[in-house]
Amino acid sequence: MISTKCLVVDDEAIAQRIIVGYLNDLPGMEVVSTALNAIEAMSILESTDIDLMFLDIEMPKLKGLAFLSALKHPPSVIITTAHREYALDSYDLEVIDYLLKPISFARFVKAINRYKKVVSVDTSSSKSPTMPPTDEAFIYVKSDRKTLKLNISEIQCIEGMNNYVILHVEDTRHIVYTSITSMMADVDSDFVRIHKSFVVNKRHVKGYTKELVMLSDRELPIGKTYRDAVHEL
Repeated sequence: MISTKCLVVDDEAIAQRIIVGYLNDLPGMEVVSTALNAIEAMSILESTDIDLMFLDIEMPKLKGLAFLSALKHPPSVIITTAHREYALDSYDLEVIDYLLKPISFARFVKAINRYKKVVSVDTSSSKSPTMPPTDEAFIYVKSDRKTLKLNISEIQCIEGMNNYVILHVEDTRHIVYTSITSMMADVDSDFVRIHKSFVVNKRHVKGYTKELVMLSDRELPIGKTYRDAVHEL
């Protein structure tokens, strides 16, 4: 089994021990190192391959979100904090999940499963197209003070904004306060990232050019960093 290499960044020793203990109880999770502040974490990231970083926000010297925004190629990140008010800002940085202390083991496992699903989606996006599932898959989303049930196959694309995403379903737009990365974890492998701000459902692609993907009622840009993978797919 290929292990997930983890870095735990927290200025509280007790919080570090709890997260490390949780990780040690889960198969396939390897704690490579720990850091008490962002400066230590930066040094570790420069010298070590890290897949998943657990990051506190309120730390001395450099706050967690400022540190994360400064990284050019950050690993996947799960926020661990006692402060609820930074949630929307953190999702702008496309974190996997936002865990409020004290963190229960059940909630921690849910975050790990979300990370694994995101990694699975990213990996599958470069593979051959697959047939839609026989059973109609769906998700529940909170939009406009309502919880809505949406068939995944009917979502045409996901548009990422500052602190929310827009789900385009035929002629309807649903605004959901989450990150585009987290939203991808809730859909299936037919969704492909074509741009920093756009994910498309392959079922609804009508055509493409070197720079655009065409859906039934809109054309979306292909980002330069995604172009080779999109055209190969």
